[in-house]
Amino acid sequence: MESYCNKKVLLAVLCFGIAQVSISQEGKNVLEQGQIHGNFQIDSQYYITDSSFSAFQPEDKMRFNGYGNILYTNGGFTAGARYEAYLNALLGYPQGFNGSGIKYRFAQYRNEILDITVGSFYEQFGSGLIFRSYYEPLFGYDNAMDGFRVNINPYKGVHVKTVYGHNRLFFGNSQGIVRGVDGEINVNELFDSTRADAKTNVILGGSFVSKYEDPTHPTLILPANVGAWSGRINIIKGPSNLLVEYAYKINDPSSDNRFVYKDGEALFAAYSFAQKGFGFTTAAKYIDNMNFRSERNQTLTNSLINFMPALTRPHTYNLAATLYPYASQPNGEFASQTEVILKRKAGKFLGGKYGVTFTANYSLAFGTDTTQLNDDTARRLGYSVKRFMPGDQMYFNDFNFEIKQKVTDKFKYILTYIYLVNNIEVVQGKTGKGTVYTHIGVAELNYKFSRKHNLRMELQHMYTKHDQGSWATVVAEYSISPHWYFSALDQYNYGNKHEEDRLHYPYVNVAYTLGPNRISVGYGNQRAGLFCVGGICRAVPASKGLSISVSCTF
Repeated sequence: MESYCNKKVLLAVLCFGIAQVSISQEGKNVLEQGQIHGNFQIDSQYYITDSSFSAFQPEDKMRFNGYGNILYTNGGFTAGARYEAYLNALLGYPQGFNGSGIKYRFAQYRNEILDITVGSFYEQFGSGLIFRSYYEPLFGYDNAMDGFRVNINPYKGVHVKTVYGHNRLFFGNSQGIVRGVDGEINVNELFDSTRADAKTNVILGGSFVSKYEDPTHPTLILPANVGAWSGRINIIKGPSNLLVEYAYKINDPSSDNRFVYKDGEALFAAYSFAQKGFGFTTAAKYIDNMNFRSERNQTLTNSLINFMPALTRPHTYNLAATLYPYASQPNGEFASQTEVILKRKAGKFLGGKYGVTFTANYSLAFGTDTTQLNDDTARRLGYSVKRFMPGDQMYFNDFNFEIKQKVTDKFKYILTYIYLVNNIEVVQGKTGKGTVYTHIGVAELNYKFSRKHNLRMELQHMYTKHDQGSWATVVAEYSISPHWYFSALDQYNYGNKHEEDRLHYPYVNVAYTLGPNRISVGYGNQRAGLFCVGGICRAVPASKGLSISVSCTF
């Protein structure tokens, strides 16, 4: 493994894949004065057909996802590239990624005033309501910009970002051109040091983004340029933080909104308070017709320019995270979330010997209050909406309560209760399925036998009379530090109303780690479900087989 991460090999790859650098300073090659970093990741699976739960073997039998990042830095200069290969893409991964090549590559220069990037880059304006480009490899999401980015700090407390280019669509680019500017002013930093040290800090920001796309359409007159703007204020005072952002987008007929000419808007507000032993956060958002793409006929997560922040707790336990997660609804949504964290010190009431942490979280999402207009006139607005008001249809409801405590030097636990409601007919598009009401209980137990040997277990149960019925899951993980890791999982859909579907989904895995190198091998059944990141989800089909993963960081 380590031989593959040898710097001489990496240097050769860098020179071949990026550029040959021959500039010298004081008789030394520039490359020798800089630093090279990066990582490699390979994920492969051999599939086996199992008709009992609709797992099938594709014609190519084995599939492969792999990528390698190489980054060179020298003072204010940075250059990098990412080679990707999907041969073919793993099942459940966006199949448009099939193939291989270097799609992400860039050169960047930074100093105290200027930061300029040519090639590929990621950027975000404010909370992302009108612009966010980012990368999530496990999810198969990458809308990296390809063009130019110039960030300027012309004066203390003033920051300006500009972007111009196309965003990525698999191994190509979307047809539309995206251009935008974002400005932010830290009011306190504009003044002298006395005011800069004030207890209240105020940050003002504003953004404008537009896209150009060929307006040709057989029956409709479409806008060639679509603009969106946003304004925000962030007030920080001691342990309190308040953020409010409003965004507006002009009419943008697309396949998302059935080609109506209604404008879109969004409002996002979040407040947090934190002090020793106590934390409180609450947030709310209103979204109406805010899908913003650089290519109007794309669907799912393709060609997205903006991002709708998710106001739900990102569950990590299997049953809550993959059966009924929530995806943001950019066509219309009113959502809120509140979380309270309370820590009791050791020796205090309920604190025990090592202290205890209580966490309560509640999130709720409704549709908007809309009235269909059924207008086929030239206005073609489609519907009207009561601004900033929730509708009658509930999309999602999640109340969860968690207790986390270390009992002894060797034993600690986390107990979680989740009451979850999901309108899967709307959120997951399961026509006729209606709304699912579930109760989930999880006990996570961790016992440390010695300095190197540790056992972690999860006992999960979901009770519901809807959809697929009740589930039970058991997870066991045994680690021998610092090299070995063993895990076994079994999911059992014992409550399914169809007896033939009351199936077990076992999976075992073993991993070996040596420094920055890791290899893991797994075998078993993967049920169909959803994989979500930040409120955006993709469906994962049922599969069975042998999987191998290899990674290296340098």
